[in-house]
Amino acid sequence: MIQPLQSGYALLADVRGAAPGALNLWWLGQSGFLVAWQGRHLLLDPYLSDSLTRKYAATDKPHERMTELVVDPAALGFVDVVTASHAHTDHLDPDTLRALGPDVTVVAPAAHRDLVAERSGVQPVDIDDGETVSAAGFAITAVPAAHEVIERDGAGRMLHLGYVVRCGPYAIYHAGDTVPYDGLAARVRAVADIDVALLPINGRRPERRVTGNLWGDEAAALAHDIGARLAVPMHFEMFVFNSEPPDAFKEACERIGQPYRVLRAGERLTLP
Repeated sequence: MIQPLQSGYALLADVRGAAPGALNLWWLGQSGFLVAWQGRHLLLDPYLSDSLTRKYAATDKPHERMTELVVDPAALGFVDVVTASHAHTDHLDPDTLRALGPDVTVVAPAAHRDLVAERSGVQPVDIDDGETVSAAGFAITAVPAAHEVIERDGAGRMLHLGYVVRCGPYAIYHAGDTVPYDGLAARVRAVADIDVALLPINGRRPERRVTGNLWGDEAAALAHDIGARLAVPMHFEMFVFNSEPPDAFKEACERIGQPYRVLRAGERLTLP
């Protein structure tokens, strides 16, 4: 078991002590991030439970954790907004969402509205390709994600999304789960100049029997193509069977001159 940088108590103390005039974000493991801007807080795709470990414990695909929980989601009642990029449980986790309480705003794909309401216990704010939702000082714009292909429901609504989040002068791109597709970088660039790109790096191996993501070198290339000032990897070191080390990502970033930062679970990134 890899130990996180901070215990839950230390993480919460770090959140309380973070400079309110800067953009602060913490990696919570897998694809989850906590973003703080001017006293408001946004959670991106948090998975803060052992629901999948329990679900698959007696199967031939055990979800054995590599990283401990960094914080109890019940301690995050101060969060204003939470997103889910698609319906997979490590992005739309009922144990996490319900622990946040009934007053949080949940932004999620319109295609999954009923499932989101069931899992979160609140009526979500719908979003779809190209739409923007504003909540608690955060402007969230949806772009398509291909996990591993672009899919729509019967009404033509996207099943998988990525989000560009704008707050003050900053813009964050959270890719959700995606592989490269033609036009992805252009779609992101059209929304905003990206300060931080949060990108999955666990790749895609058929023997895992799960839908795949960007490889590390593809994530580095995407960050470069969208002009991200900083690239941060995600979706690794959570489950033993579905992870890749960040080495290929780091090597590719260094090779093409893409600035990057690899966070440990619970670690903070601050942009002045």
